[in-house]
Amino acid sequence: MNKKLLVISAVIILLLNFFTQCNSGKSSGKFTIATDTATIAAGELSFNKNCTGCHNFRQDGIGPQLSGVTNSVSEDWLLSFVKNSQQLIASGDKRAVELFTKYKQAVMPSFDGLKEEELKAMIAFIHSHKEMIQPGSKKNGNGISNPIPESIALSNLVVNLQPFTQIAASSNKPPLARITKLSFQPITGKIFINDLQGKLYKMNIDKPVVYLDMEKQKAAFINKPGLAAGFGSFAFHPDFAKNGLFYTTHSEAPGLAKADFSYADSIKVTMQWVLTEWKTKNPNADSFAGTSRELLRVNVVTGIHGVQEIIFNPLSKPGDMDYGNLYIGIGDGGSVEEGVGFLAHSTETIWGSIIRINPMGKNSTNGNYGIPADNPFAKNSNSKTVKEIYAYGFRNPHRITWTKKGEMLVSNVGQANIESLNLVMPGHDYGWPLREGNFVSADITDNLGNVYPLPANDSIYKITYPVAEFDHDEGKAISGGFEYWGNAMPELKGKFLFGDIPSGRLFYLDVADLKQGKLATIKEWKITINNQPHTLKEVCGSDRIDLHFGRDMQGELYILTKADGKVYKLVSATTKP
Repeated sequence: MNKKLLVISAVIILLLNFFTQCNSGKSSGKFTIATDTATIAAGELSFNKNCTGCHNFRQDGIGPQLSGVTNSVSEDWLLSFVKNSQQLIASGDKRAVELFTKYKQAVMPSFDGLKEEELKAMIAFIHSHKEMIQPGSKKNGNGISNPIPESIALSNLVVNLQPFTQIAASSNKPPLARITKLSFQPITGKIFINDLQGKLYKMNIDKPVVYLDMEKQKAAFINKPGLAAGFGSFAFHPDFAKNGLFYTTHSEAPGLAKADFSYADSIKVTMQWVLTEWKTKNPNADSFAGTSRELLRVNVVTGIHGVQEIIFNPLSKPGDMDYGNLYIGIGDGGSVEEGVGFLAHSTETIWGSIIRINPMGKNSTNGNYGIPADNPFAKNSNSKTVKEIYAYGFRNPHRITWTKKGEMLVSNVGQANIESLNLVMPGHDYGWPLREGNFVSADITDNLGNVYPLPANDSIYKITYPVAEFDHDEGKAISGGFEYWGNAMPELKGKFLFGDIPSGRLFYLDVADLKQGKLATIKEWKITINNQPHTLKEVCGSDRIDLHFGRDMQGELYILTKADGKVYKLVSATTKP
């Protein structure tokens, strides 16, 4: 046995001993934070699985950065908060309420399903980061306290929903089913829905049946750490009925295979995102049987902002230059929050970009796919330029869609202030991490929670700004939606419907208002379910909805709620006062 295997074996033995000893009895009352290496190592594993989507030890994100937190709160308070923050907030605990107020819409999920020993190990790992990091404010004071002071107005639009389906629980606690995308198979229009936990469902009339089980197909598949790790997205080739091809993204543990897009080995790799092509034997079958091949593999620094969107242009027709080209949204992988933001804003790196490939071509570096000749950087003479890039400067290009007029829209999840909708044009720079929405973002030596006014000479930076945006007084993470293309609800014609992922708030804007250089007005809308007034929070029974949208072949829209694994169809609308 070589030295490396000996070290790995020793760590495994330590971890096994730790869990065996901890599970032998229950502890109660005040506890002392452990400082031994085995407990801290076990805590790091648990922290990476459960916490890195919202927290790190450098910068505030969805939640506060955690370096030095054990210097300011008691062990027991921290344990109670990690177990069930919502319960502590509801009790009126002063610090818990202050944190909820500061981080607005974000509510930390309950971890009371974890064993107390595992929670204590997580706290031991957090405690190992005892030095409090307080980034300086190197620009002007503490930044803009309220970037967008105007509130989003409530409109008179009310849309009636009908329950469409219930996806089987893939977890024993919310979110019960991590459903993120509803789309359809070309030609037949059959609806498909994916769960990040690993399953792709095909709707058989009103019943979801498992079409593809990623855990069974890919032995290296993982769905942790991070809020978005797992089975990220799927897209059917427009000629699926003839060629049987469709595409998926999923996450795997690091180091299992050589990445096509990597960085210096001094920077950590938390996971790899993999783009796969699948070829089914029978395009009409209710379950997949066939072959697959890997197209590309991307290393990411943390468990957040991976490869959560792939899509073909639904307006492209055979013979068009864009027909059969696959668009892929690649987040910054948490690189900015980890202090390596240079990965995220360059035409020489793939992170924080939208790429465009021909999956059936062969002229990529690895020979597994093609780079369209009309890509904006395809003919760039710099050998380091990533020729696949279509546009760049995004933190998390979470959803990609098109308007009926053919305009490409990308929803970009922001850092601590701004959620944005972007009108995407080839080769353009959308600013992150230099910009967050229409504001200057703090650099990595500053507090990324800060934003500042644009400079007087801003035009020299050649940044393309959002066409719509809202700040974190209104929501925490934009849930990209769709322009309504259906016929059942004329009240929705010309409207782009979207929302906020955590809170489930529902927004719309008029597509006619989407013009570069001008911010469209956002309005809120309400729902009924089976014609009875409701909110998504009421029917989900959770403060965190995890809202997503879908659209079928007829252009009708759907709402997905991860919290309870339900899908609703929008069936009627009214604009009466």
